[in-house]
Amino acid sequence: MEFKVEGDYIELIQLLKATGIAATGGHAKFIVEDGEVVRNGEVETRKRAKLIPGDKIEIGDEVIILV
Repeated sequence: MEFKVEGDYIELIQLLKATGIAATGGHAKFIVEDGEVVRNGEVETRKRAKLIPGDKIEIGDEVIILV
């Protein structure tokens, strides 16, 4: 799936909510803390990591490309 970034970046937990992967902010934080998010091939543990166009985010079977 592609996700269009409005502005310079989007924070990781905001992305999880915007794509519907997480139902709430608390759920999004749990997903990140659990080590389920892979950013550009490496596990991302920062809930407020600034994601930019070109980043590839993987959560389980979901793949999100930021554009």
